[in-house]
Amino acid sequence: MTTSSQATNSPSLAFVGGGNMATSIIGGLLQSGRAAEFIRVSDPSEERRQLLAKEYGIECSDDNKAVVKTANIVVLAVKPQMMRVVLEDLSLLLQQKKPLVISIAAGIRTKDALRWIGADLPFIRVMPNTPALVNLGASGLYANQLSNETHKVQTAEIMRSVSEVIWLETEQLIDSVTGVSGSGPAYFFRLMELMIEEAESNGLSTKDAQSLVLQTALGAASLAMQSAHSAGELRRQVTSPNGTTQAGLEFMEKHHIKETIRGGVKAAILRSVELSDQLGEE
Repeated sequence: MTTSSQATNSPSLAFVGGGNMATSIIGGLLQSGRAAEFIRVSDPSEERRQLLAKEYGIECSDDNKAVVKTANIVVLAVKPQMMRVVLEDLSLLLQQKKPLVISIAAGIRTKDALRWIGADLPFIRVMPNTPALVNLGASGLYANQLSNETHKVQTAEIMRSVSEVIWLETEQLIDSVTGVSGSGPAYFFRLMELMIEEAESNGLSTKDAQSLVLQTALGAASLAMQSAHSAGELRRQVTSPNGTTQAGLEFMEKHHIKETIRGGVKAAILRSVELSDQLGEE
């Protein structure tokens, strides 16, 4: 995904946490034209800081406050279990600066983050997924009432550098996004894994099996995105009566593929709610 570097006047960004997701977003922003001088990152790992500085030419620090103090936008990219400690340490600075705060941490609700900060601020939650690492992510975004249109435009511009973006009407829908697209890549990886294994057991080499399965997955997704037809209609179009595809699908349906896939997504959504409750405990 790409975006122009025009609107939003290149606000100063501070990334608190320099892990893989933050790194992918930084890379996407630079590719889309954002100047490195407007991006700063804090991370406790010296190795990570050196990598980011060398790879992207951005200023890095082990001091969260040092990078946040000059920022208009603060991107929280720390592990969910560390969020409370990080925000309580930054609370006074954030209360003074009142920046737009964007969180890409799973399971941290807006009310809990703002309680740890000790102030009401414009706050936007983002649920990205790992294909953002190759600029093919899908992200669900929710903005609180203090987030104005400029904040939303700025956040969308940041995330569109690595993903498709959808806006959510309620924060509860973040859990649904988590179960569908947040966890979704793993579902497809598992399907690929199983198809490769079966191809190998039927005589194909590992290399050929991987090539066929991965290209088929890519082709199916690309066709679905470019077609005006629904996924269900595309499935019906490729399923000839009494043919090989019908035989495969009938076996899968007989063994409850519908209940398995839908039940798995629902289990992930429920677990997302449960983790948010645990992480937000007083």
